[in-house]
Amino acid sequence: MGKTIKEISVALNEAQKYQAWMKEIEEDGRAGVQKVWKQWNNRMEKEKKKQEEHDSKVKFDASFLSSAEQLLAGIDEAGRGPLAGPVVTAAVILPKNCEKFLGINDSKQLTKKAREEFVSIIKEHALAYAIHFQSAKVIDELNIYEATKQSMKKSVENLGICPDFCIVDAMQLPIEIPQSSIIKGDAKSLSIAAASILAKNARDEYMEQLHEKYPVYGFDQNAGYGTKQHLEALEEYGYIEEHRKSFEPIKSMVEAKKERVLI
Repeated sequence: MGKTIKEISVALNEAQKYQAWMKEIEEDGRAGVQKVWKQWNNRMEKEKKKQEEHDSKVKFDASFLSSAEQLLAGIDEAGRGPLAGPVVTAAVILPKNCEKFLGINDSKQLTKKAREEFVSIIKEHALAYAIHFQSAKVIDELNIYEATKQSMKKSVENLGICPDFCIVDAMQLPIEIPQSSIIKGDAKSLSIAAASILAKNARDEYMEQLHEKYPVYGFDQNAGYGTKQHLEALEEYGYIEEHRKSFEPIKSMVEAKKERVLI
């Protein structure tokens, strides 16, 4: 008597690669068996794609170094566009053996749960990492581009190890270390993707804490971005210290307030 569909399903769930005994399953005419066989093949295809993407990112990072002893730092940011809160940057130096980071991708492509899991892995296994918060006040003083650049510079300087080369997501930094600016770097580089995860997770946590203090703006849902609910709350309650006064519509609100004071 052959195996039940449930027994076959359990065996396939435990299998990580094609094995000789699976030929019998391929030829099994039962619809239920073919269904679990198709599911297993789809899972293997996804795993294969994930491995290929990982290998491509590792190869991309290695292309910037002239020897296996050299170290690469990936740098990225989170929060350039929101109306409130800091811009957060991160720099990460990953080890040569990167299999533990399989599945790391641009932080925007990952679920919150996946980001949180990867944050733990990155912090445990990275050779060095640093996270820097640039306040709304500094953003208003410098402008968002310059504030982000200066924050990235601080992240690199705060690394416990000095890298031999830096790759930065779409930015050129005022640092002495050789560097390259990479457009859509978080989709091409494992190091930049890891930095993007650290930066986004740290910023999301900050905005969730800010929500506890100012719940009317919905920072736990919008992370400071100008959603309809956030804009309506601004209209009704006005702005707070954490709002960026150089960003519209807050800039106009600040100017209107000044005019009222002068009258």
